[in-house]
Amino acid sequence: MEKRKLGNTDMLVSVLGFGGAEIGFEGATQQEVNDLLNSALDAGLNVIDTATGYVNSEEMIGKAVSGRRDNYFLFSKCGWSGDTGEDSWKQESILAHIEKSLRLLKTDRLDLIQLHSCSEDILRKGDVIATVQKARDKGYTRYIGYSGDGVAAKCAIGTGAFDTLQTSINIADQQVLQENLPKARERGMGVIAKRPIANAAWKTGKKPENAYHHEYWERLQKLQYGFLDGNLDDAVSIALRFTLSQPGVHTAIVGTKKPGRWKHNAALLESGPLPEAEIDAIRAQWDEIAEASWVGQV
Repeated sequence: MEKRKLGNTDMLVSVLGFGGAEIGFEGATQQEVNDLLNSALDAGLNVIDTATGYVNSEEMIGKAVSGRRDNYFLFSKCGWSGDTGEDSWKQESILAHIEKSLRLLKTDRLDLIQLHSCSEDILRKGDVIATVQKARDKGYTRYIGYSGDGVAAKCAIGTGAFDTLQTSINIADQQVLQENLPKARERGMGVIAKRPIANAAWKTGKKPENAYHHEYWERLQKLQYGFLDGNLDDAVSIALRFTLSQPGVHTAIVGTKKPGRWKHNAALLESGPLPEAEIDAIRAQWDEIAEASWVGQV
């Protein structure tokens, strides 16, 4: 498994990381998480990304692999936990979130704590940034990052305070490639791509049942990428390699609750980098068809 240095941090991360949202929101069993994470670590994955807002994801991860803590980099997120009220962004709330994460994940430190979809207005007040810096000073985390999209992500990049940016990058979400990603590269930030295969929203050939995937489904209906009409594995491979081919992207977070899925996705990268001509064709289609409203999806 290829590894890349995560920006200016000292972390050499696998290009595929594990995203912990699905195991929480889709009701994975503890045994499924045990099998999934241990097999992934055995195969070379070394990034686990979760959040305090992902139901019981942190607890299950802690039970599954806390005994292998030196085998992976552990990322979590704080602030958002299912509500959008300003109380969740107070210093005491954020620090309490982080302390709870440490307990559930059964560790004395995180490698990265990220502000989770914090708005531009709250970011500009500065208190939340000071709070995660305090968490770093207390030894709760080695690095601090921002997880989000659009104007709020642009604001976070501009502060110069964050080591990393986690943001949506995929064939149906390319606005970031025009401004935020180049700006993050200029800052030397590590970039973590979320939703790197656009939730595979096209995979069944009909509109997904999960409303969370509807935006990408609708965009892809208009983009009409020909490769999405063929073999599903080939299409996922192209989509994933497109995301990982973008300059400045270091790791792509893929979520699943199926133990065999991570190895399967890793195998789809064996074809190597996506040819430049294919990247250019995907970008050209986006430039021609994408609507101004197609902003990064939080």
